[in-house]
Amino acid sequence: MRKYKNIVILTGAGISAESGLSTFRAENGLWNNHRVEDVATYEAFIRNPEYVHAFYNEMKPELYRAKPNSAHLALSRLQQEYDTAKVDIITQNIDTLHEKAGSRNIYHIHGVINQAVCLNCYRIMESWGDVDTQTICPHCQISGMMKPNIVFFGEDLLEMDKVDGILRRCDLFLSVGTSGVVFPAAAFVQTAKYYGAETVEFNLETTSNNFYFDHHIQGKAGTTLPAFVDELLQN
Repeated sequence: MRKYKNIVILTGAGISAESGLSTFRAENGLWNNHRVEDVATYEAFIRNPEYVHAFYNEMKPELYRAKPNSAHLALSRLQQEYDTAKVDIITQNIDTLHEKAGSRNIYHIHGVINQAVCLNCYRIMESWGDVDTQTICPHCQISGMMKPNIVFFGEDLLEMDKVDGILRRCDLFLSVGTSGVVFPAAAFVQTAKYYGAETVEFNLETTSNNFYFDHHIQGKAGTTLPAFVDELLQN
């Protein structure tokens, strides 16, 4: 196995599911048992901000209590011990399990549950407590302007300039627990491969973009990923 200089890992709902978290977006168009149109669009937020805030506030306790599993810990160990490479994590998940596992260089492209963004000054506040229409922005002191820092359907993903840069530089791209159908994340492997990266997929089943991957490792990430990281570190 070759030595790598820039490793990029994309993680999706599958890695968090092994920590007991729901895969919030279901095939029937529901978002955690709510209609997407009611809780995950900007129009819904403008129409009924109290309802949208309540929806994300209700999620927080479960995500706050969740603990990282062996797959999250393996990625943290890879960052700490693979000293010849820079290791970046791009995640589609709004939980903080990578942070809890001790990882760094994390790009939350869909946002993160414990943050809100002020629509007046566009600065971020962090809170595991409830945020609502009465919350005062700690930066500009204006109330009623906080929006969950979650990418709603139709909004641009976060940190994409940085993400594009690390994808172009990486020489090893790992995809862990992603469906391969949600764009633009499903196309990240194409970018990495175009610029010469070796590509590896970890999933329970075959994905729709599997032909872009050089290697396929099937099974639970909590088992397959630690073994893969062990092999990387040994070599």
